[in-house]
Amino acid sequence: MSDTTYYTIQEVANLLKVAYLTVYRWIQAGKLTAYQVEKQYRINKTDFEAFMQRYKVKKRN
Repeated sequence: MSDTTYYTIQEVANLLKVAYLTVYRWIQAGKLTAYQVEKQYRINKTDFEAFMQRYKVKKRN
């Protein structure tokens, strides 16, 4: 088996301290990549980290 780590929507929501529905909406909007099996979603750790980098705030001078 692969060493790839996957998160549930609830786990991502808990990590970011946002609502479950917020993460679900990011997935539906195409902002956060997820895999869907039946009605369950899984977010690859690498995809989650890439998502976080895209929204990183850069310091302005």
